[in-house]
Amino acid sequence: MALTVHVDVVSAEESLFSGMAEVVIVPGEMGELGIYPRHAPLITRIKPGSVRIKLPGGSEELIYVSGGMLEVQPSIVTVLADTAIRGGDLDEARALEAKRAAEEAMRNRTSDIDYAQAQAELLEAVAQLHAIQKLRNQMPH
Repeated sequence: MALTVHVDVVSAEESLFSGMAEVVIVPGEMGELGIYPRHAPLITRIKPGSVRIKLPGGSEELIYVSGGMLEVQPSIVTVLADTAIRGGDLDEARALEAKRAAEEAMRNRTSDIDYAQAQAELLEAVAQLHAIQKLRNQMPH
């Protein structure tokens, strides 16, 4: 029997996942973090991207997060996301439009604040598109 750890993924709006997992992969600020059962305690910021939860039995749950915090204790992993969307609920057309609008805003900037906002929106849209691509690659052909 594989070791598991309890995982909670929550946003301000709702709890998106609560259950057991063999491993959780989270988009840390310095790169992806793989959290296994009995991981050392840790608190860190996370950046926009995909949280991948490998469930006992081999299936995988994918949740897009726009950023937030990760707390790891020996028997529980908590992802506190600013915004979170289940992989199946991501909208590729909306993410592509957000990417296009952010790129346009960056080209036509009127201030450094506008540019920084557009850059943040672009990073979020690209992270969503990357999550959609990961989800698409998981689907049986």
